[in-house]
Amino acid sequence: MGHVLAHLGADVDRARSLQKSAMESDERFRAVLREVLDSLGWTVQDLARKAGVSPSTIYKITSEERSPSLDVLRKMIKAVNEAEGLRAGSFIALIVTRRVLDEVVERSVQIGSETVKIREYPAATVEDAIVSAIRAERDGAVAVVCAPIVSPTIERILDIPIATIVPKDSVTEAIKLAAMKSKG
Repeated sequence: MGHVLAHLGADVDRARSLQKSAMESDERFRAVLREVLDSLGWTVQDLARKAGVSPSTIYKITSEERSPSLDVLRKMIKAVNEAEGLRAGSFIALIVTRRVLDEVVERSVQIGSETVKIREYPAATVEDAIVSAIRAERDGAVAVVCAPIVSPTIERILDIPIATIVPKDSVTEAIKLAAMKSKG
């Protein structure tokens, strides 16, 4: 990511960067908005189309003619979240080692008529898994699938369902279980 986003920290996603900068100042928001557009490879017209906002509104915001309204800010953040696949409630977090992730073929599961996406969070240590679980919940995961060694701890920390990978079960079955738990 660019210079401005790098100062916000590696763990901060683009939409959160926009939110945070909007609370700081219009100048900061414009700088972060330009970085976000650049990092996504978007033009002002792309953002306007994806956010359902007129291009002239976005141009006025980027050229210091006006500040974004709350409604426009929400639409912009939603568009950026969707571009990153971070719509709240749209994915199940899979927190496992890179080796296990390499074996996972499925990137979504079908639960009834709904398709639930899988978002990978590689973890090499128990601490990595706990941090990833917190990050996944913050990102909007509807459930977490993880190894038995960390599931009791993660269950105490998160407010979303946890499914444990049992060695005799496949990762896919654990993901389906998490998806079903997230519906109830």
